[in-house]
Order: sequence, then structure tokens, then C-alpha cells
Amino acid sequence: MNRTYKICTNCVMDTSDPEITFDSEGVCNHCNNFEKITKKKWYPNEEGQQRWASIVKKIKNEGRNQDYDCIIGLSGGVDSSYLAIKVKEMGLRPLVVHVDAGWNSELAVANIETVVKYCDFDLHTYVVNWEEMRDLQLAYLKSGIANQDAPQDHAFFSSLYHFSVKNGIKYVISGGNLATESIFPTSWHWSAMDADNLHAIHNKFGTKKLKNYKTIGFYELYFYYPFIKKMKTIRPLNFMPYIKSEALEELKEKVGYKEYARKHGESLFTKFFQNYWLPMKFGYDKRKPHLSSLIVSGQMTREEALTEVGKPLYDEKELKDDKEYIAKKLGVSDAEFEKILQVRPHDYSDFSNMAKKYKRIKKVQSFVSKLLGRNISNYS
Repeated sequence: MNRTYKICTNCVMDTSDPEITFDSEGVCNHCNNFEKITKKKWYPNEEGQQRWASIVKKIKNEGRNQDYDCIIGLSGGVDSSYLAIKVKEMGLRPLVVHVDAGWNSELAVANIETVVKYCDFDLHTYVVNWEEMRDLQLAYLKSGIANQDAPQDHAFFSSLYHFSVKNGIKYVISGGNLATESIFPTSWHWSAMDADNLHAIHNKFGTKKLKNYKTIGFYELYFYYPFIKKMKTIRPLNFMPYIKSEALEELKEKVGYKEYARKHGESLFTKFFQNYWLPMKFGYDKRKPHLSSLIVSGQMTREEALTEVGKPLYDEKELKDDKEYIAKKLGVSDAEFEKILQVRPHDYSDFSNMAKKYKRIKKVQSFVSKLLGRNISNYS
């Protein structure tokens, strides 16, 4: 049943999120959750500096006899690029990994090179087998599910974990942060790390075997890496006052970083997926949760966000050019690509997945945390 349209009075999230709720003042559950829960995990202050300094000391101490004391994934986006220069300033010695899934823009490649050169870090670029990635991406498009970036994202994170184990690295430094990513509707996506879902979709719609594409299974992700290999993911941007616009200016000034025309301009496919596939097929505009995150973290006013949301997602000619480029890159005709784009939308749950396993492990995690009196998550 269609709901009457309503938008939050504090941010720009609205009823395009089917699970959104509003209080008596019209403020949505996302804003209320940020104030009551999420904000307690965010330290853009002196306490955060102390926490980060303590973590850095521990990383340095544990990695003192190794070539690298941590690992960073560098996409060329603002978050990971800014993180790289902050890690350099703290004197850490990361192995920097970039995963090339076939969709890098030329500007992204230039930005990655600029950041790595400035930081004087070792860069390892892992190039995903394109024929396998192409087949997997076509399978995802034919499945009609929302998260079309799962093939790229899974390859990115699995490569980080595999390189970490190979080099004896325990700490994965992530650009994930609450300042710009605290709000996102759970109904809009499912985890890209669900290898069961990935294989189920590929088995149904793919045509090639994934011989080289690396995946991470459920037990590897939730048991082997955190408890056997003692790996931990650190999100340093949660321990500092991370203001994206200021971070961008610092990158420009210090390393000669070049700004993208739009969010996720570092990946041509991600741009298309977020600005066309999601709004066209599902009515999801990913600018809304991103801008709402900036509102609740004090980086933008609601009025400024509304102005941004009012702008078109795609220029007509740019969309035509991108469609033609993606079709050619995927090895299908323009007509075939248009036919694929019209497939009926599906939910990830229409295919085998690890949702039940995930619910069970979260219950166990919650029980053990209560028993020990502390959080046992492998994220910091």
C-alpha cells in the first residue's frame, strides 16, 4: 500500500524509505537514532584525539617488526584520500591497496597516484579479472536487485583481507565514518559481503566460472579473520572533526587533489548505479541519506540539502553517453542494455543469502558482550 508522502522536518529523508517513522514533531527515526545512539560512538573532539593516539600507539607497537603495521584501501575518493594523509601524519606505515574493478575514471587514477606520491606509501594495485567481473556485473543487472555495486565492493574488501593475511597485518584502516555516512535506510540495501547472495545471483544469471574473483564466506568474515587472525577494522575519521568540505580543500592544497564533478565520480559504474539505476527502478535517491548525514553532523543546513536534492541527478546527454559507454564495456548492444535495464526489480532476499546466519551471529555477539560487559565487535 502506498503511503502519503512525508519528509522529515529536520533532515531530507522521506517516505522513499518504506520503514521510516516520524515522531510528533515530524522528526524521523534516523535523526532520533543519531541523537540517542549513533552520536555516542562519534568523537570529533579531544577525547577522540586521545582515543586515536592510543590506537596508533598500539598499532605501531604490534607492527614494529613488520614491513607494514596496517593496511588501507584507497579508492581515490575524498574519505580514503584524506585518511591516507592523516595516517601519514601519525607516522603509521600502511600497505596501500587499490582494487581496479574496471570502472576507474582517469581522474581517480590521477588522484590515487598524487596521494600515494605525497605520502610516500607503497601502493599495490589489484586488477580484477575483467571477464569475470563483466559476467558478474551483468548477472547482477539481470537480477534486478538494488545494490549493483556489490561485485565491486566485495572484491574491494575481500582483497584487503587477503592482502592483510598474506602480509601478517592485523589492522585494516577504513575511511568509513559517521560524519558523512551515519544515515542509511536498511531497507535500501543488503551487505555486499554476503558471498552466499553473490554466488546465488551469479549461478542463476552468470555464464562464466569465477576462478579468480576472490570472495569471503560467512565464517571467514565473522570468525576466522576477527578471532583466529585477530584482525580489527579501525575507522579513524570517527575520532576527529571530519568535515568533508574542509577535507577536500586540505587535499587540494597539500597534494594537488582534483575534485570530482559529483559524488562517487571516481567510479563510472557507481555514478550510473546511484544516479540512474536506484532512482529509476526503486525510487531511491542516495543523495538524501548522505545529505541527511551532513545535516545531523552539523556540516550542512536542511535548506542547503533541499537545494541539492532539487538538482537533476543526470544531464540528458551525460546519461546517454554513460549508457553507451557501459553497454560497450559490458559487451552488449545498446538495445540489449536497455532491455536489461527494464528487468523487474527484485529484493536481495529473492536469492539465497546469509541473513539468517547474520541474525544468529548478532544474537550470539550480543549475549557474549553482555556476559563480558564489553563490546566484542571487531570494528573501532
